[in-house]
This record gives sequence, structure tokens and C-alpha cells, in this order.
Amino acid sequence: MESKLKVDYQSKVIPAMKEQFGYSHDLQVPRLDKIVLSQGIGAAVSDKKLVDAAVEEMTIIAGQRAVATKSKKDISNFKLRKGMPVGARVTLRGSKMYDFLERLLVSSLPRIRDFQGIKEGFDGRGNFTFGITEQIIFPEIEIDKVSRISGMDITFVSSAKTDMECKALLQEFGMPFKK
Repeated sequence: MESKLKVDYQSKVIPAMKEQFGYSHDLQVPRLDKIVLSQGIGAAVSDKKLVDAAVEEMTIIAGQRAVATKSKKDISNFKLRKGMPVGARVTLRGSKMYDFLERLLVSSLPRIRDFQGIKEGFDGRGNFTFGITEQIIFPEIEIDKVSRISGMDITFVSSAKTDMECKALLQEFGMPFKK
């Protein structure tokens, strides 16, 4: 079964974007290529179990196996050695990406207390990143089993050439940006 957002992309987003930006062909319309969830765990230097817990939580949230990220170099001030696990990451593409985006927009973001919208975090190349301060906004996470509350970054990588195109694409999907 195809995701509702994927069907909406074909039926609503493409025509709206063609009208707004004057594209002549469907394939010129920007699309989401992938969504990357990443989490850095600063306290992982002293406690290796934190990375395992983060990988498990991220796997539950994404619906796809997350991997531990390792440090690239030694930093003596942080007691960090090259190759030590310091975070978790998962990349979603295709139907899993659309399923995650739908769950994020419909059930997770509305659970944030005093939510006023997402601040703009575009990188100048048509990609968008924003941070979440608590992983417990996702209904898949059981609050009783959470050892420590941690945040994560969610990056939307699109085929858009400009930030304006990317913002219009995400708004068509229903992303609540701050006014």
C-alpha cells in the first residue's frame, strides 16, 4: 500500500509547485530524496550503553535499523579517541521516508508542548534541518523505558535548487513553519 503523502505528492504537490514556479514538466518539480535522523551523544565517552540505547530508540522511531556513528579524530579535551561510538544515525528513503514524514507531521509534532511551528533551517542548497529536543514526542517511544531524554536532528534532503523551492515543497506536504 502506498503512503498517503506519496499519493498527495503526485496528485497535489506536483500541480501546486508547477503553478507556483512555472515548471513545464513533472520531473522538474523538486522531490524529497531522503530524510536523515541523527543524534550525537556527548556522554557516550564515559558510558557505551548510551549509544546502544540511542540506536534502539532511533530504530523504533524510524522503522529501520539505525547505526552507531564513530568519532573521526582524537580530541584530548573531551577524552575522545578516534573510532569511539559517539552517536546514532539512520537514513530513510522511499516509502519508509514518506511513512516517517506522515507520522512526524500527524502525531509527533502536535505533541510538542507550546508548539508554534518550526524555525527555518535551510542550508542554501535546498536542504532543511531542524532539531527536536525530546525523543519522547514520538508515540512509538515508551516513556517508562527511556533512560535519559535526548534530542535529535532531522534533515530533509531534496532535489530543490534553492531554499525557496524546498520550503514551498515542505509546506505543500504540510510542514508547520513559524509565521
